[in-house]
Amino acid sequence: MSITICTWNINSVRLREPIVLKLLEEEAPDILCLQECKSPVEKIPIEGFAALGYQHMIARGQKGYNGVAILSKLPIEDVGDRDFANLNHARHVVGRLENGLVIQNFYIPAGGDVPDREVNEKFGQKLDYLTEMRDHWHSEKPQKTIIVGDFNIAPREDDVWSHKQLLKVVSHTPVEVEHLSEMQDAGGWVDITRKDIPDGSLYSWWSYRARDWDAADKGRRLDHVWATPDIANAGHSSRILRNARGWEKPSDHAPVFATFDL
Repeated sequence: MSITICTWNINSVRLREPIVLKLLEEEAPDILCLQECKSPVEKIPIEGFAALGYQHMIARGQKGYNGVAILSKLPIEDVGDRDFANLNHARHVVGRLENGLVIQNFYIPAGGDVPDREVNEKFGQKLDYLTEMRDHWHSEKPQKTIIVGDFNIAPREDDVWSHKQLLKVVSHTPVEVEHLSEMQDAGGWVDITRKDIPDGSLYSWWSYRARDWDAADKGRRLDHVWATPDIANAGHSSRILRNARGWEKPSDHAPVFATFDL
């Protein structure tokens, strides 16, 4: 069975419903994981999604902030969520398909603007969130699991437009990269995107502040698809749909895809 998964920080699912529908119609992934939905679950516009074959949704939401959803063509069971770092935010939801594949959708905190937890509470929350994820994977070794989402960290030097210039910018600081690496090691997670595309610059986010984001190309790879080692070799065909960043009223993130033969 071949399953294509897409992850996308949509930055308001109601505001950007038209481009979600465009993606579903043109790309037709089996599963679409959205982050930063900024909507209570009951107000997510599911009718249009269902009309395109996405009749199953599990989600966690809150008004105006955060929010995660999994839209699926395949039957999917809601198997919960965890409130890492006790933030009381809608940042995590877990689904399980009938073949036993577990999909975890994350929206890891962005961390504010100053990379110092002593003066920026949000940065401390981000590090604590990653630490609790690490400890969770240590205690509950996952299997047959894919985690996706906006992790808000670009770990590699070629995951950012300028490693040197971003070393003190939140999302690429050494302490964040270290926390992400420790979390990855704890679960044995395989970065599927980089397994498939090991070399070269690769970005999934471009700031709204850039007058011409495409020409400037000052991007970062903040969005990820990881899998447990037992199914990592089944993952292939990774890609980032860069042109979606140029759609009408776009998100500042581009969708990231991977296919798994399970």
